[in-house]
Order: sequence, then structure tokens, then C-alpha cells
Amino acid sequence: MTDDDMARPDAQALAGIRVLDLSRVLAGPWATQTLGDLGADIIKVEKPGEGDDTRGWGPPWLADGEGRPTRESAYFLAANRNKRSVAIDMATPQGQALIRRLAEQSDVVVENFKVGGLKRYGLDHESLMALNPRLVTCSITGFGQDGPEAGRAGYDFMIQGMSGLMSVTGSPDTEPQKVGVALVDILTGLNATIAILAALEQRHRTGRGQHIDIALFDVAVASLANQALNFLVGGTAPRRLGNAHPNIVPYQAFETSDGHLILAVGNDAQFARFCRLADLPEIAADARFATNRERVAHREALIPPIAAALKRQTTAEWLAMLDAAGIPAGPINTIAQAFAEPQALARGLAMSLPHALGGSAPGVRSPLRLSDSPHGQPTAPPWLGQHTDEVLETRLGLSAAERDALRAAGII
Repeated sequence: MTDDDMARPDAQALAGIRVLDLSRVLAGPWATQTLGDLGADIIKVEKPGEGDDTRGWGPPWLADGEGRPTRESAYFLAANRNKRSVAIDMATPQGQALIRRLAEQSDVVVENFKVGGLKRYGLDHESLMALNPRLVTCSITGFGQDGPEAGRAGYDFMIQGMSGLMSVTGSPDTEPQKVGVALVDILTGLNATIAILAALEQRHRTGRGQHIDIALFDVAVASLANQALNFLVGGTAPRRLGNAHPNIVPYQAFETSDGHLILAVGNDAQFARFCRLADLPEIAADARFATNRERVAHREALIPPIAAALKRQTTAEWLAMLDAAGIPAGPINTIAQAFAEPQALARGLAMSLPHALGGSAPGVRSPLRLSDSPHGQPTAPPWLGQHTDEVLETRLGLSAAERDALRAAGII
């Protein structure tokens, strides 16, 4: 592929796919941001004067071209690049009509209202798919479209607790802990993206769209992975192990002479090399530690001598030796140190995008890299209503006078 090909918008994987984003906060916006990274055209509908809740979730705030804080929060910037913001009041009949017209022209609608919340506006999936049978609609809720909890609101933190995730996160000597980012929201957004892409692929065969039901609770439980199966197979609820692993030993954080490192021994050959490197011949010769199965069974006897050995040298010294021996290990970085890692610099993970309010908006580059359909030039998250006139004119054919009338009535 040539440089010219890479510059063409239609070279992106989802070029030509139109997405109407009726979601806010994180799970839905993360899904639509991901679709936008892949080339889809994302129109984000927001309430005039208020917008997505996360616009106000600061500090920190984006600075404009003169260094003054704007009303754009870092939280909002994290999940809304590659989108056009249209301010429409969906509580009004005129606003609902505008959104229905946009849905008629769309391939995908993403929303995260409570179950039944859009029905009173005539914007639920049945109503929209009656207008556009090819439409893929994705509803993201806390607990799904059915079941005894369907009507409840769901938030990442409470779902982390209800799903069991917090029961296996944190030290056994402290209270259960949540993950340091809203990981259930992120995983829900990614699962929604996968389902949307699958529905679009099926539409190629059937000509029809479909409704997708994605629940934070379902995603959180499904994402327990080996811990869920440890319970379902073993019959005993897993416990918190801090930074240790329930199924692999040694696979945890250890203290060094000047800090900490993560040692992630994944197989018996790596363990044997580690014992030679750490000068632990008695451990290597002990039948209790010969296999991972035995090491897990005798964890309490194995960890203390390993911990004592690792305290003898600095983190940097250990990491250099472990890397040379092909033993997986790494530092425990701050976020600042993570962005300063040579690999992060080489991959360009931090980026800066020109923003319509002046200055630039920092961002994190998408991890999705496709050889034949590379990313186009990403755009900064929009300010509230930035593209209202553009979209209503080009998509719906509304004249300046018609838009002015809608604006005067507070509909846009």
C-alpha cells in the first residue's frame, strides 16, 4: 500500500459506515470511538447546553490556544475522538423527528438508556428498525433487556462488585478493591464493537439489521475468565491473592533492593533458568517445585526464598539479567513512566490533535493496526454542538433559516 493509499479516507476498514451515537459516559462512547478509529463516520447526539455527562467530569480540563481551561474534561477526551457533535433535544417532538431522520440514513445506532427509556421518544430499536430495516441497533445497559434486574441502572464500580471481580482484586489482608480504571465499561464497549461488526457482516448476507443487547453485568462475569472456571470446575470461590496468580507460580510482584518488579514465570523451563540465575540450586532440585502444578500446591514454601533472592539486587539489575535469560519480567511503572517507555515512544502511543477551541488535545493512539486499512488522520473530540449546522445541512438538507428557527426554539 502506498502513502497515497494510506491517506485516502476510503482505505479505512469501516469507510462508508455511518454510526449514530446516542450514548454517553464511557461504555457506549468507547464502542463508537473504536468504530471511528476504524473509519466509520460517527455522529454524536448530545443535549443542547449540557452534552455528555463526562464533559463536566474534571479537573483536569483541556486548555485552549491561550492556555486557559475550557469546559472540556480529560475524561470526555478519552472516549470521543473521531466524532461529530450534534446538539439536539430529543425530549421534543421536533428533536425526535430529526434523530429519526438521521437514523434512517445510518447503519448503526448505539445507545445506553435504561431499558425502555427510548420508547417514549419513539427512538427505541423497534421504531427505528421499522424505518430502516437494515439498521443495526446496540443497546448497552447495566443488566440487559430482561431478567429481574433489567430495570436497574448499572455503573462500572457497582458492577465490579456484583460480578465478583472485586472479590479477587486486592490483597487478602485488605478490603476488596476495584480495578484502577472503569474496566467493565471499557470491556463492554469492546464487546459491543465486536457484536456490531458481526451484525454488519451478517447484514451483508441477509440484507437486514438486528438488535444487540449488551449488559455490563454479563460482560463482567464473562471476563472473569479463568477465575470463573476455577469456581465452576473446582467448586470453591477464588480468593484475593494480591499480585499473585491463582494458577501459576511464581507469577507476582516482588520487592528488590530499591523497588519492585513483576516476575512472570510461565513454564517449567523458565523456572529452571530462573533458579540458576537467582542461585537457588536447592529450589531447582526440590521435587515440590519441579512443575507448575507442584509449585502452586507448595506456594507458601516457595515464595519466601525467591523473595529473599530478589532483594539482593536492584530492579534494573534484575530486569537486565532476566531479559537476557528469556524470563518474562517487567517494572511497575507509573503512568508517566509508561508513556516514557522506549516502546511507547516508538509506537507513538501518546498523540496530540488540533482542537477547534484552539491549542491541541492530547490523546492515546488506538491499538488497532491493520496492514491494508490503516487509520486515517484522527480528529480531536468535538466541542458540544460543533457540527450541528454541518450535519443538519449536509445530511438532512435543512436551510440556514430552518436551523435558526430550531435554535431559537431550543431544539438544537
